[in-house]
Amino acid sequence: MQLIRQFELKAEEKYKMAGKIRGFFHAYVGQEALAAGCMTATRQEDPFITAYRDHGWALAKGVTPNACMAELYGKATGAAKGKGGSMHFFGVKEYFFGGHGIVGAQIGTGAGLAFAEQYKGTDNVVLCFFGDGAARQGILHETFNMAMLWKLPVVFICENNNYAMGTSVERTSNVVDIYKLADAYEMPADMVDGMDPETVHDAVARAVKRAREKGGPTLLEMKTYRYKGHSISDPQKYRRKEELDEYKTKDPITFVTKAILDNKFATQEELDAIDARINEVVEESVRFAEESPWPDDSELLKDVYADENYQFIVD
Repeated sequence: MQLIRQFELKAEEKYKMAGKIRGFFHAYVGQEALAAGCMTATRQEDPFITAYRDHGWALAKGVTPNACMAELYGKATGAAKGKGGSMHFFGVKEYFFGGHGIVGAQIGTGAGLAFAEQYKGTDNVVLCFFGDGAARQGILHETFNMAMLWKLPVVFICENNNYAMGTSVERTSNVVDIYKLADAYEMPADMVDGMDPETVHDAVARAVKRAREKGGPTLLEMKTYRYKGHSISDPQKYRRKEELDEYKTKDPITFVTKAILDNKFATQEELDAIDARINEVVEESVRFAEESPWPDDSELLKDVYADENYQFIVD
C-alpha cells in the first residue's frame, strides 16, 4: 500500500513540477486497500485486468516500479516500451493485462481472459476491475449474461469511488447500489468496504473460491474514494472540501497502521523502516526513468497487429 501511495505522489510531483511526465495521469491515491486485499486473496497466476487508473494494480501484481515510472516518462524501458503511457501499463509475466482507455472495454476482455482459462482447463480466476461510470456501459450487461451462462471463472469488481470523472452515481443511475445490477442475471454479488484491506480480502477470497470450484462469476462493489481528481488536470469543483476531509479520516494506510500497532504486529520503528525502504525504491525508479533511453523511431510500427492475409482488404 505504501509503495502505491509513494509512487503515485512522486509521479504526480514529476508531472506537475518537473514536466517530466505528460499526457493523461490518473492517480490511485486513496484506493490502495483494494490492491492489498485482492493480492492476498489470489494467486500470482490469476490474471488481473483494469481500466486506465492502473498504476496501483500494476505495482501490486509485481510490475517493477522502475518499469512503471519509465512508462510514465515514455521511455523504452517502460512496461509497454514507452508506447502506452499512464493508461496502458501491461505485464504479461506478472499476469497483468492492462490498463485500458476505452471505458468498460476491459469488462468484455476480462470475461474473454476467463473463458481462455476455462478452455485451457486451469483453475485460475480473473479479477476484472472497472469504475462506477463503466457500470453504465452496455458491454457490462452483455458480458454478465454470457459469464453467468457459461459460468466463467471471473470476479467483476466495481471500484466505486463515487464519481465517474466528475459526475456522482446519483446523477447517472436510478440504481445507486451497483452490486444490485447482478440480480438481473442471478449473479452472486455483495457490497464491500473498500477502505479496509481485510474486508476486501475476505470478500474476494469467497468469490475466488466460488469461481475455482466452477461456481461462476461474482460482482463485488467496493466502496472506496480517490483523494485526487479524476485525472491530474481535474479541478474537483464537483465535490466539497468537507467531503474530501471526511474521507481522509478513513485513509486505508492510516487504518492499517493503527491496526498493526494496536495488535503489536510490528513496532513504529519497523513501519518507519518500511517507509524509508519504499522511499528509496521510488527514488530509484525516478533515476532509472530519467537515465533510460527514448524509444527508437524504428519502434513506431512494431507491436501493431496486422494480418497480411486478411481476406477483406483489397488494394
